[in-house]
Amino acid sequence: MLKKIVLAALAILVILIVGFCAVVAFQPEDFRITRTATINAPSERVFEQVNDFHKWESWSPWAKIDPAMKTTYSGPPNGAGSSYSWIGNDQVGEGKMTITNSHPNDHIAIDLEFIKPFAAKNLTEFTFKPEGDKTAVTWTMSGKNNFLAKAFNLVMNMDKIVGSDFEKGLGQLKAVAESPASSQ
Repeated sequence: MLKKIVLAALAILVILIVGFCAVVAFQPEDFRITRTATINAPSERVFEQVNDFHKWESWSPWAKIDPAMKTTYSGPPNGAGSSYSWIGNDQVGEGKMTITNSHPNDHIAIDLEFIKPFAAKNLTEFTFKPEGDKTAVTWTMSGKNNFLAKAFNLVMNMDKIVGSDFEKGLGQLKAVAESPASSQ
């Protein structure tokens, strides 16, 4: 009798695991997270804040999370080919960003590679659309979900989590770009 109960419990466990794996496998492979903000500054001023990784510390939502974070810059000072690497605590992890495409005052594409806490490669893009004396800035990250990311997305809403970071960053970018000091 005990053997039948154990076998039944194992069978149910196997069915649950297989069912969970099937649900995870059918989750979307591609993801895209996008946020937009309007900044009361010309596109040139906003663009220069994003096109130079040295300036990200003043507006990036992750810059102040780990004051002991080690950062390294390589390549040209800004634009295509410039890179930014970081190694930080568990909240910021480790990774590297490289600007792969930079069209002045219009578009920036960045290869984003996470090393820790999980490995991932994503595309990050910023677009700048002039609207009179203002600029609509759109920040997008897209990529592929592996099996673990698909499972994680069943429990956590990554669009909401990362999107809220984008919103915070765009708000801080707005404050920096609209400040009189950034126009000098």
